[in-house]
Amino acid sequence: MILSALSPLLRIPALSGLTREALLKMDAETAHGATITALRLGLAPEQTYPDAAELKTSLCGLELSNPLGMAAGFDKNAEVARPLAKLGFGMVEIGTVTPRPQTGNAKPRLFRVLAAEGVINRMGFNNEGHDAVFERLKGQRVSAALGINIGANKDSEDFVADYVLGVTRFADMADYLTVNVSSPNTPGLRNLQADEALRRLLSEVLSARAKAKTRVPVFLKIAPDLDEAALDAIAAVALATDLDGLIISNTTITREAVAGLENADEVGGLSGKPLFDLSTRRLAQMRQRVGALPIIGVGGIHSPQSALAKIQAGANAIQLYSAMVFGGLDMLDRLKRGLVAAVRAEGKTNIAQLVGQHTEDWAAGRGQLD
Repeated sequence: MILSALSPLLRIPALSGLTREALLKMDAETAHGATITALRLGLAPEQTYPDAAELKTSLCGLELSNPLGMAAGFDKNAEVARPLAKLGFGMVEIGTVTPRPQTGNAKPRLFRVLAAEGVINRMGFNNEGHDAVFERLKGQRVSAALGINIGANKDSEDFVADYVLGVTRFADMADYLTVNVSSPNTPGLRNLQADEALRRLLSEVLSARAKAKTRVPVFLKIAPDLDEAALDAIAAVALATDLDGLIISNTTITREAVAGLENADEVGGLSGKPLFDLSTRRLAQMRQRVGALPIIGVGGIHSPQSALAKIQAGANAIQLYSAMVFGGLDMLDRLKRGLVAAVRAEGKTNIAQLVGQHTEDWAAGRGQLD
């Protein structure tokens, strides 16, 4: 999925032929595989300086050196969690991982919407399964907070049972778990966001968590394609349980932001810059509903201004992925510098002091990037 993420690596002789133009001509999954390979081989740059004190934050008891995370979907099989942490992410979320290996949907299943800096995918939870990911992570020390995003196999007779298996397998390995019921690419999965189905899911997932040796934080990742009644229902269920937080949001099946552009009519979830306004509005609307419950904001971050807006809309931490398709791996450093500058410009000492500054505006659709 990352097309130009290799841009900082092009100075390396072994990768010198991978120009931006060459990557854009490649199949997107091939380009993504090359990025994973480069990271796995230790060819990516590493952050050599500590994060600014202004960026240090706490999330569900996890102490983060900065509030920026790699979202799920990039490192599906936990191949490069350590290299990503060394790049400077405060948290790294791997997956989505299902109990059994899954090939995903037929190719092609990944499309660039270049004119809008967007990406459409219908990957279908392609991954190597619990066993492979568990063995790969066993004994690893990751310098960032490690999140494991769990899902259900497409042909499972009981989606909820698959999530319980994920909690049981990874609760004592992860720093946090994400229950992903918001992918549009597994038929019927988003139905688990509905009231009674969500109550059963969270009841069983949190019961499984209670049996683990450690109390790992559990987040619920929701879709942006929800009306306000659905948001009300999810908030009510979340607040009635011991859920630790929300991740808002996954990709969207809407196409208004990219209508008429090349590949816009492909089936799948739209991410990247076109998702920013919708996902940020849903984030702010949920912040109004859930009070102080921790929220990780994801969807459409593409600049320091958009990263700041997510936080001001109500995010305690943020994640990115598609932004690096077009901005490269050095996007991370640009975002950090922008957030530090924003904290100082506000006369504050820490990024947490900016959380929710503009929630009301974003919730009402009046939010704007500075």
